[in-house]
Amino acid sequence: MKRIQIPYIDFSKKRPPLAEGTAWLDAGMTPVVIGEVPWPEFSYRPEASFVAACSNNEIFLKYRIREQYILATRVKTNEMVCRDSCVEFFVSPGDGTYFNFEFNCISTCLVGHGTCREDRALLNPEEVNSIEGFSTLGSTPFTEKSGNFTWEITCAIPLDIFSGSELFKPWGKRFRANFYKCGDELFVPHYIAWNPIKTENPDFHRPDFFGEIEFLEEKLC
Repeated sequence: MKRIQIPYIDFSKKRPPLAEGTAWLDAGMTPVVIGEVPWPEFSYRPEASFVAACSNNEIFLKYRIREQYILATRVKTNEMVCRDSCVEFFVSPGDGTYFNFEFNCISTCLVGHGTCREDRALLNPEEVNSIEGFSTLGSTPFTEKSGNFTWEITCAIPLDIFSGSELFKPWGKRFRANFYKCGDELFVPHYIAWNPIKTENPDFHRPDFFGEIEFLEEKLC
């Protein structure tokens, strides 16, 4: 099982908007590679990595992607963004449930919560829309393009979304999680993960194959 530590960011002043301030997620942080290809029939592996941090109010994620095909047709909250060029963060608060955060490459977001793929519900759009996202590809939808594309997306997940769970105050605690890159409807579909998954068919909704994340109480800045 893989393990990472997520540092604490102490904003002494109000943080800048994501579009202006994504650089502080790069400062002194080593990107974590998303490189596991659990299913050989989907062997294409785009370059994918992420950095993560946590403040008093939010979890920050920044993904960096290089891939041959990009697609972004979903623009409505809680649409099936996994069918586009998509990055994902699944995390379990330790009560037998997990949250799945999914973002396509133009920052459209889906969030679910439950115990497994068959037993989960989508969060209401008002909660999901409280999540900020900024993509270097902008926010305008587009049909599939082929070439050599590099893009980044930064997301800020309010801790209020986790109200009532251990994740609401994560500092100094350990949780189970996994990070993904996928694209169901791309010309060459792909499914890659940070922590290995051992199932016969593609399935990210497997908390039994999550790795471990630890939220540090030490200040990064």
